[in-house]
Order: sequence, then C-alpha cells, then structure tokens
Amino acid sequence: MTTPDVRPYEPHDGAALGAILEQVFRAGDTYTIDRDISREDALAYWTGGERRVFSAIVDGRLHGSYYIVRNQQGGGSHVCNCGFVTDPMTRGKGIARTMLAHALQTARDSGFRAMQFNFVVSTNTRAVGLWEKAGFEIVGRLPAAFDHPETGYVDALVMYKTLVAD
Repeated sequence: MTTPDVRPYEPHDGAALGAILEQVFRAGDTYTIDRDISREDALAYWTGGERRVFSAIVDGRLHGSYYIVRNQQGGGSHVCNCGFVTDPMTRGKGIARTMLAHALQTARDSGFRAMQFNFVVSTNTRAVGLWEKAGFEIVGRLPAAFDHPETGYVDALVMYKTLVAD
C-alpha cells in the first residue's frame, strides 16, 4: 500500500468516513461511544464542534481519519487532543502512523505545546505501541474504567507527549 495523502476532511468524504466510524464504534473495543450510534450521529460527533478533521487517502479512497482539538479551555488550551480511526480492512498498513505524524506536525504548526490522549483502552495494544514508539508516555491509569465487550473491565490510559523543547 502506498503512503496515504493526509488532507483536510471534505464533505464528500462523509460516506466513507461514516462507514468506518460505524464499524469502529459498533465493535465497542476502542471508543467510549454507544455501540448503537447511528452513522449520521457518529459522523456528527467526529466532525463537530471545534474539531479540525483530516482524511487519509490512498488511491482516491479514504482509509482513515483523525481530528485535532483543544483538550481543555483557558489555561489548558495549549494541549491538544486527537482521535484516530482506520478502516479495519487496512489496519497494519501504516495509515495510523502516517496520520499520527501529520497530527503531530499540525499540532506544532497550530501552536500546541503538548498532545494528550485522555482515554486509551489498555487492550488496544496496537495503538498503545504506536503512541509509545512516537514518544508518548503513560502518565495515568484509570483502573477498570472501560467495559470491553470481550474481556470485561480493563484499564484506560492517559498518554501525553510534549511538543516543544524546554
């Protein structure tokens, strides 16, 4: 698979992104989103509010998406948060890695001083490994905070990466 082109989300990406979100949210193993959320509501959640949304495109087809947003208001607005989804059929092909590199550069270019993931399900070892390889640290552990559909209650992790040199 060729390296994806990551570009701003466009309205015509909606059908493909909605299909990916529906699959990921229905699986119920990585996001704290109701598993029965409608495709329309999932898309509204992903693209709503102050989120800047990006699409990962390979050969004209959307294979993943991420959003970036301030993690907090006021005194915490220098830290961003992101969410990532990849098409389950193309996981392990470098889509998330490419989106993460893009997100880190976008965050720096936007003046964010750090990136924080608030709730990484501990059993999502692929994501945890990718984030750690990119320099994120586990700065918090929420015991049994996520009810995984297959393994029951598992920990959620708070992961953090500074984006500026002191």
